[in-house]
Amino acid sequence: MGTSIAPVETMASLSMDLFYDILRRLDGPTLASAACTCAAFCSISREERLWENVCSSMWPSTNREDVKDLISSIGGFRKFYADCFPLIINKEVSEYQWNEYREYPEEWTEAVYDDMDEVETISPSDFVSIVDIRYKGKTICSKVLWDIPNANSFNGWFYNCPFRIDLLTYAARDDDDDGEVILSVSDGLPLITSLERERKDGKLWRELRDGLQLSWIVVNKKMKQAANLASWSALGGQRHWPTDRDFVIRFGSILPAKDILPCQVVECILSTKFRVVHTEGEGVHTTLKLTEVSMQLEDMEGSHVNGRHSLLILKEALSCRRSKNYSEVLESCHLYSKVQNELKEEKMRNESRLERLYILGGIAASFITFWYCVL
Repeated sequence: MGTSIAPVETMASLSMDLFYDILRRLDGPTLASAACTCAAFCSISREERLWENVCSSMWPSTNREDVKDLISSIGGFRKFYADCFPLIINKEVSEYQWNEYREYPEEWTEAVYDDMDEVETISPSDFVSIVDIRYKGKTICSKVLWDIPNANSFNGWFYNCPFRIDLLTYAARDDDDDGEVILSVSDGLPLITSLERERKDGKLWRELRDGLQLSWIVVNKKMKQAANLASWSALGGQRHWPTDRDFVIRFGSILPAKDILPCQVVECILSTKFRVVHTEGEGVHTTLKLTEVSMQLEDMEGSHVNGRHSLLILKEALSCRRSKNYSEVLESCHLYSKVQNELKEEKMRNESRLERLYILGGIAASFITFWYCVL
């Protein structure tokens, strides 16, 4: 005996609860696409609870009650996702501006943002860092830092010294687990019998670099803006630095610095460092320990940006252009690296020319002195 199934004539005949149940299972990009398909999905997709689930899945740090309150105060989870899912992209500086950049004239540096009233409106306590690190899809570290550490007063050392945040050094305002972050074979690391073997094949290095993902979201509570300063996937790194047991994985983005620094753009460098604790030859499985998570800003010459300028740059970064196209983000980073290398090469050529001129000048002076003494 056959079973008849009543046809569904319209989307409206379906329960809104069923729609909600469908949409709550989607990730962010799919949910955003579904919202464009019909009026029912569009209406339901405005529910904050859906976007809270999306953010919680992507950034576990947003699961905390204090972070939820923060996100609600700056516009809600839907806005937070729209601000932080696309990555920062910077192609605003034209080629001639890159090529014209040379040195930092002292009078130029002092003149930039000389309006102290504008600088003083930016407080380090306005910034919150929300950091999540994954390895092969599994969250291994989540931290929240509720200000920029050691930025006590405007005349303090912070504003004139190189800007740097060491996330694992400072205690966050929370009750989360501050224990060690360990990666092992159970997390997907390959079996490594010895560091000598690793130096030859680099298997552990490749697995770590390709499997690691970093999100570093900066929120300005006063401006009610947020942005992800990370590149999500690794941009590069260094094997065995500074010791034979250390691996440094580098993430980051290119941030605008127009009217702040003469180079117009700077690199935000986000570094993670892992140390080999054990190898298979030591009687236990391969084990790595996370020893460093840090942020710093560098200009085109590789010089560290000071605290005063860094606050201004972070402020501008929260409203700069972003893209969901990861290849565009990589292209922006590669363009910066290319021009930076060209600048270094040109500087070396100029130094080489000056060195030859000094040598020729020394020879000429010696020759003139010799004939003066002879005559």
